[in-house]
Amino acid sequence: MQVKRFFAADMRQAMKLVRDELGADAAIIGNRRIAGGVELTAALDYKLSALAPRVPNAELEEELRKTHSRIATVQAELDQRQDNSESNRQLFAGQSLTAAEPLVEPHVDAPQPAAAPAQASVDPRLFEAMRSELSGLRQLLEVQLGSLAWTQLQGSKPQQATLWRRLQRLGLSGPIARELLALTGEIEEPRHAWRMLLAHLARMIDIPEVEPIEAGGVIAVVGPAGMGKTTTLAKLAARYVLKYGANNLALVSMDSFRIGAQEQLKTLGRILNVPVTYVDPGQSLAAALEPLLRKRVVLIDTAGLQASDPALRMQLETLAGRGIAAKNYLVLATTSQKQVLTAAYHSYSRCGLAGCILTKLDESASLGDVLSLAISYRLPVAYLTDGPRIPDDLHLPRGHQLVTRAVSVQQQDEPSEEAMADMFADLYHNPRRVG
Repeated sequence: MQVKRFFAADMRQAMKLVRDELGADAAIIGNRRIAGGVELTAALDYKLSALAPRVPNAELEEELRKTHSRIATVQAELDQRQDNSESNRQLFAGQSLTAAEPLVEPHVDAPQPAAAPAQASVDPRLFEAMRSELSGLRQLLEVQLGSLAWTQLQGSKPQQATLWRRLQRLGLSGPIARELLALTGEIEEPRHAWRMLLAHLARMIDIPEVEPIEAGGVIAVVGPAGMGKTTTLAKLAARYVLKYGANNLALVSMDSFRIGAQEQLKTLGRILNVPVTYVDPGQSLAAALEPLLRKRVVLIDTAGLQASDPALRMQLETLAGRGIAAKNYLVLATTSQKQVLTAAYHSYSRCGLAGCILTKLDESASLGDVLSLAISYRLPVAYLTDGPRIPDDLHLPRGHQLVTRAVSVQQQDEPSEEAMADMFADLYHNPRRVG
C-alpha cells in the first residue's frame, strides 16, 4: 500500500493532485485544515486497485449523498447556534448581572435548561473550528460524489455525457448545464440536441427591454477595481452625447481613493463639455445630486474597493439610500475567474443591482463563468465592451450573439476527467439554481 500526503490551497486542488499522482482508485484516509490550505492523506492499495472492477457503485454514492446531507444540516445548526449565542451577548451587553437579578435562577432543586447557559458560554472560535472542519468534509464529499456521478453517466448515457463535455468546454456551471440538458433530454439526434441547447441558453440570458441611458435617470457603475468601470462610464457618456448632445448629461465621481481617478473624469467632462461633480466620503450624495436632477441622465463613477474595506459599505449604503433612486450596474470583466466574479456579486448586491455590464470580451478566453453568474442571479446584461475605443467598443447585447461568441472562444481541447468531475461536484455544492 502506498500512502502519501498532499497539500493545496483548497479541497478541489488537493483532490486533483491525488488523482494525478495516485489515480482515481486512491482512497482518502484523512484531511485537515492547515495554514494556507488543506492537507489530504491518500492511500492506494495496488492489489485492490488492480483487481477491483471499475463499475458504478450506487450504494456507495447513496451513502455519500446521505453523509453530505447530514453535514449540511449540522453546519446549518451550528450557524443557528452561533447566531443565537451572538444574540444573547448583544441582549445582555451593558447590563450588570447582580445577585438581585441573576441571569439563571440559582435554586438547586429547580430544573435548569442545560442548553442555554452552555450555549452562551461556548467560545465562538470553537464554532468556527467546527464549521471549518465540516466545510472541508463537505468539499471532499462533493468532489467524490462528482467523480462517481460522472463515471456513472458515461456508462449509462454516453450521448448525454458528450453534451455535458461540450457544455463544460463553454465553461458553464454544473447547475446551468443540468438545466439546459433537462430541456433537451428527449432529443436523440446529437446535432439537433446541441442546437437546441444553445437556443435555450440564449433565451436564459436576460436583456433589458430598454437601453439604460435611453430610460434615463441616475445610473451608477459599481464593481471591484480593474473591471473597467471608469472606461465603461466614458463610453456610456460619449454614446449619449453623440446621440442627444451634452446638455442633458452630468457626471459624478465618488472615487476619491484611486490616484488620478477624478482627474480622468475631469478630462472626460472637458472633452464632452459635460459638468463633473465630485463627492467625497461622508458627503451627502443626495445633496450633490439635487442640482443635477434636471439632467436627463446622471452617470456615477464609484470606487473599486475591497470587500473588507469599511468605505465600501459606506459607499453601497449611500447608493442604496433614500432619495437617490440610482440604478446600479455591476461591471464584470469576462477575463476574471469564477471566484472573483461571485465575490463581486455578493459584495455589491447589497446596494441593489439593476443589471450588469460585461467588459473585456476581446481579451476573454471563456464566457461560461460570467454567463452562468448572470443567469443564476438573474442579472440582466445591459451592455458589452470589447475594446478600448470610446464609444465604438460599447455594444447592446443580444442573447444569440453572446452565445455565438461563447462558442467561438470555447476551450478547444476535450475536458479532462478531473474537469468533468469538478463540474458534477458543482451540482452538489449548488443543488439548485439561485433565485
